[in-house]
Amino acid sequence: MNGLNKMMAVWSGCLVLGGFLAGVAWAASAQPNSYGYLVQMPFEVPPQPEYQAPESATPAPEQLSEQDKARLEGLVPLLEGKQELWVMGEFVHYGKHSVPYLIQALSRPGDRLRYNAIETLFMIKDPAAVPALLERATDVKEIPRVRAHAIRVATRIDPLQVVPAIGAMVKDENSTIRSTAVFEARHVPLKEILPIIISVIPDPEKYVAITARDSFWVLTKFAGSLHDWEISTPEDRSRWVKEWWDWLEEFKQKDQQAPSPQSVPPAPGNLNVS
Repeated sequence: MNGLNKMMAVWSGCLVLGGFLAGVAWAASAQPNSYGYLVQMPFEVPPQPEYQAPESATPAPEQLSEQDKARLEGLVPLLEGKQELWVMGEFVHYGKHSVPYLIQALSRPGDRLRYNAIETLFMIKDPAAVPALLERATDVKEIPRVRAHAIRVATRIDPLQVVPAIGAMVKDENSTIRSTAVFEARHVPLKEILPIIISVIPDPEKYVAITARDSFWVLTKFAGSLHDWEISTPEDRSRWVKEWWDWLEEFKQKDQQAPSPQSVPPAPGNLNVS
């Protein structure tokens, strides 16, 4: 009896479902042209918040008072710590007045302090700071990370001052320093930088030599013959570099204008540019 009751219950459910679906089908066929539409109900625009006019920043003083000097002097040690970003902003606010204090910071203990001082000088962009940056970049006792950042910032501020420093750095024992120096050479629009770049093409480190080749190409659009740089040896590159010296001699004879790195074309795919 229990089995029969279950079967009757299932049969009754099927009849009910079938009747429901039949009713839905009849309703759809009885009104074939009825459609539903979405309607935007009217509403009131919420009131807009009222904003106060922004206050203009306090301009930097024309001349530093004794209090300002003491403040800047006290901010130097804070270039390394939890408030370093705020401190960098304070130096930027004082602008060129901050440069002497940041130059002093370049010789202070603390790698991060010196690095942040260099970064702050980059934001101020005062060419008067370039000699101190170059001195830091060529100091072999300085850590490579700070030296590399110093030559980068000096080149971005005034590339016309950096040729002697790059010439010294491409001979450094540290390959990272050599690579950074010859990379920054591509931003120097002077003829004097070209022989310095060529001298790095036979570098013992392949990635340094390729960086030199690419920097020369960026300035002159000359890439030399097609060579397999990826498997090249220092001996191979010492032979290949003659092409660059020959090109430079021809360039000098034509007495052309100084190279300009302002527009850099896309690198050819067959040059293995890295």
